[in-house]
Amino acid sequence: MADAQKQIVQWFPGHMAKTRRLIKESLPMVDAVTELLDARIPYSSRNPELDELTQKKPRIVLLNKCDMADDNITRQWVEYFKSKGQYALPVDCRTGKGLNKYGELVREVLKETIQKNEERGMPGKALRMMVVGIPNTGKSSFINRMAGKNRAKVADKPGVTRQNQWFAIGSGIELLDTPGVLWPKFDDPKVGDRLAFIGSVKNEVLDSETMAVRLIEVLVDGYEDKLTGRYKLKNIPDVHSVMPWEILEEIGRERGMLIKGGEVNTERASVMLLEEYRSGKMGKISFERPLK
Repeated sequence: MADAQKQIVQWFPGHMAKTRRLIKESLPMVDAVTELLDARIPYSSRNPELDELTQKKPRIVLLNKCDMADDNITRQWVEYFKSKGQYALPVDCRTGKGLNKYGELVREVLKETIQKNEERGMPGKALRMMVVGIPNTGKSSFINRMAGKNRAKVADKPGVTRQNQWFAIGSGIELLDTPGVLWPKFDDPKVGDRLAFIGSVKNEVLDSETMAVRLIEVLVDGYEDKLTGRYKLKNIPDVHSVMPWEILEEIGRERGMLIKGGEVNTERASVMLLEEYRSGKMGKISFERPLK
């Protein structure tokens, strides 16, 4: 397992280094930054270098996939960002939930810029927003939804966007898309795990069985009811009394994932478990609360 964790820590595709340069080069062209975070892990899905990269540009935080996150914890995150002087908006880019408030929020954040444009005789000048976020947080889905057509490439895998693209979304707002950027190393191993859980780290980096066992550890610790309710663990009356690997085996057994000799196909069970978590079938789960 140590070797697998080491793989996550060192995973840093070359195109992500290029993204840093693209952000710095493009920053003078924009008025503000829209940062997409995963509402389930706002801390882990935030690039710690972004403050320095964006040079104190005004920022709107979109807590995407809010329909898969714990509502109460998401409200805590909105208040947390507000206390830091940043605007946070819970959204779901797949359904469009919350995005009707985006244009109004942009104009609120950039009211001084709008006023300056009017004073300079440019009342209709477009408000330009740079869209940033680590892989798989929903940047392309956000742009597609706002642009009203499927112009940005979307895929359920990290790193699909490769170069800067501009999109007009109406109401005098333009979006600049940038490739997903991830930092070179994870100082906290839990950050790497959480990113792997939501799919921001490529599946090849950490094997599915290791990832599933770690996910079970986290679920037992905070969402025991979601785990037992979903998988009906009849032979495990107390999930705290057994090892996570035993829970994985029981999940596979309950789902009939057996191989020759009656053994459980734990690889198949692991893939299923991860897919069901990522698709929201376990219910609303958040792995991080804001620091006090």
